[in-house]
Amino acid sequence: MTYRSDPEPWITQLISSRSARTGAVVRRLVAWVEREVGHAAFQAEVKRRGYHLIRTANQYVIICHNGPIDILF
Repeated sequence: MTYRSDPEPWITQLISSRSARTGAVVRRLVAWVEREVGHAAFQAEVKRRGYHLIRTANQYVIICHNGPIDILF
């Protein structure tokens, strides 16, 4: 798989979105993440920031805060 030569601008744009800055939720298609930056780089960046990452069906859901979460059902 070939990724962009420099994925940093894409990651910066995602993480600096209004939703991310306010601790909300951001979602991205799994295929889009793979095409733009690759799963490993994306997951490493989310983890580095202390956010929570959920994969469901064909989407990643990023919970943009490092507080506890409960999955209720």
